[in-house]
Amino acid sequence: MKSLGTETKKSQGKAVEKTAEPVKEVIDFSKVKIEPLFSDLVDFETFSRSDFRAVKVKACTAVPKSKKLLQFTLDDGTDTERTILSGIHAYYEPEELIGKTLIAITNLPPRAMMGIDSCGMIISAVHEEEGEEKLHLLIVDDHIPAGAKLY
Repeated sequence: MKSLGTETKKSQGKAVEKTAEPVKEVIDFSKVKIEPLFSDLVDFETFSRSDFRAVKVKACTAVPKSKKLLQFTLDDGTDTERTILSGIHAYYEPEELIGKTLIAITNLPPRAMMGIDSCGMIISAVHEEEGEEKLHLLIVDDHIPAGAKLY
């Protein structure tokens, strides 16, 4: 993220500091390669059985003995914390994700990874850029409450 600049203006004889807008990164999408869309159609009933929810990251740690996995402790709007493991450590450090609001599919069967049950999947966008895979988590507005259902 680019830093913000400041400038000082005089307003009615007083110095007023104004924060400049952040410098927006320009992305050259001509260098981006995305996977083709699926040709198989999914009926609405199948789609509607997928439970996508907003989740708040309460804690995030690197999984010991794994180079890829991060372990998320999530608020999914219920009274029970949800654990999801995700192989995204090459793209994110755990501390930068704490407090963020993400999107997860919550009704996948638990899957053991490194001896820990992962109860769902965090949703991300993936593409290739100049031969290198890029991944971005879907981080949404913090005003969306934990547990909000996506349609």
